Amino acid sequence: MYPAAVMGSHPGAFTELRERLAEISDLAVVSELLGWDQQTMMPPRGSEVRAEQLATLGKILHEKSIDDGLGRLYEQLRPYEESLEPDSFEASLIRVGRRDWEKARRVPSELEEELARTCSISEHAWVDARARSDFYSFLPHLEKVVELKRRYVECFPDVEEPYDALLDDFEPGMKTAEARAALEELKRGIVPIVAGVADSPASDYRERFPGDYPLASQHELVAEMLTPLGYDPEAWRIDETAHPFASRGGTQDIRLTTRYHHENLSSIFSSLHECGHGMYEHGVDPALERTPLGGGVSMSLHESQSRMIENVVGRSLPFWTHWFGRTKELFPEPLAGVELDYFYRAINEVRPSLIRIDADEVTYNLHIILRFELEQDILERRVELRDLPEIWNERMRSYLGIEVPDDARGVLQDVHWSGGLFGYFPTYALGNLVAAQLWEKLESDIPDVDDQIASAEFRQLTDWLRQHVWKHGRKFTPVETIERAVGGSLDAKPYLRYLEAKIAALSAA
Repeated sequence: MYPAAVMGSHPGAFTELRERLAEISDLAVVSELLGWDQQTMMPPRGSEVRAEQLATLGKILHEKSIDDGLGRLYEQLRPYEESLEPDSFEASLIRVGRRDWEKARRVPSELEEELARTCSISEHAWVDARARSDFYSFLPHLEKVVELKRRYVECFPDVEEPYDALLDDFEPGMKTAEARAALEELKRGIVPIVAGVADSPASDYRERFPGDYPLASQHELVAEMLTPLGYDPEAWRIDETAHPFASRGGTQDIRLTTRYHHENLSSIFSSLHECGHGMYEHGVDPALERTPLGGGVSMSLHESQSRMIENVVGRSLPFWTHWFGRTKELFPEPLAGVELDYFYRAINEVRPSLIRIDADEVTYNLHIILRFELEQDILERRVELRDLPEIWNERMRSYLGIEVPDDARGVLQDVHWSGGLFGYFPTYALGNLVAAQLWEKLESDIPDVDDQIASAEFRQLTDWLRQHVWKHGRKFTPVETIERAVGGSLDAKPYLRYLEAKIAALSAA
């Protein structure tokens, strides 16, 4: 039911706006699902045609998103927007839709089309280059992507820093200076934590339980773990890919991906991570479907959910109190003689590692800070792209004290740059901060949450997250969403307290 002021003074105006935005939303979802198919199901030789399909769809989507008719509707409805409750569906739809329209109009459709085409081809080239550990075969594609992203930034000449335009795509309203300050505070807090940890073990948990982990049993265990978190085969699916990610076709169409290895159980944590993303999208109010409001509000909020489920829940002692016995049943040989306490300590040890997605909770943030700083250097031409492997290896040595043996485990390990996702990386670390803030509040509201996790009971936890985060979609800004959930702004201190308490408990055990 729409407000009488809107419908009475402008019959059909809001209805027309909603219908136009529904078309745009549908096209965006179709584009996302074509991208999902490209990375999971599509035969490799389909990449060239898929690139053209995505380019065509991207152009149509952008042209509809910047149509003058939308602007006229926003102007027509502007006087009445002020009379609406700010939290209402109608006011939120007008406000968020207008912001999207104003931003999209600054980018030419031809540029959006070329970005979609180039990134589709580049992602396919990255898969091949990574498999062969050959950065220089990927370099021409990266050069095209970066040049197009620089042209994209030029569409926003009023930003304080060039990187602002890219960060805003993933964290609306945040400035590079704000992200830099938050990550600097995080870095200052992490350094003494790392310094205070005993010498790292010679090998991490993936190497300390050697043996064969049959993929069929991994599939079974992952499905069992995700089910009490909300995984439903009638509305979800999980597939394999080179670099795990999550996509959505709607609140009842959640697509997760993961990566399985015969030699270890890292698939558990990548699957839990992507499940967190899926839980967020599945928990958005269905009334927001097919509107600009029908998805996660920002990537830091999204990553707060995935990092929370992966680490705060998935690496906790209560979680493994429930699941360790079942894990040993499925993998009796490699885990023979391994006790729960030893396994729990192993999966939480602080140890510098090559691969970001496999990093421990503390050093993970250094992986992100490295990428955040390097992206700014790339954008502002302070480094040459052809020198990236050498620069990457040097910074890994400086930040984490480890040597990079090859490009596949170095500069080629992440898919993001091939897909043009510059500006995404800092949201992972920001998501860690938000996750800890949410968890402190959640623990206060649900004091026995650990006991519930130990019983694989997640209903109160998911209900709390749905009520405070998920259901709102994009109705509020990221800042407003955090403030509504925890009563304050972005803050690194809860995350540092969480890390310090966890390491202290591990050390005392």
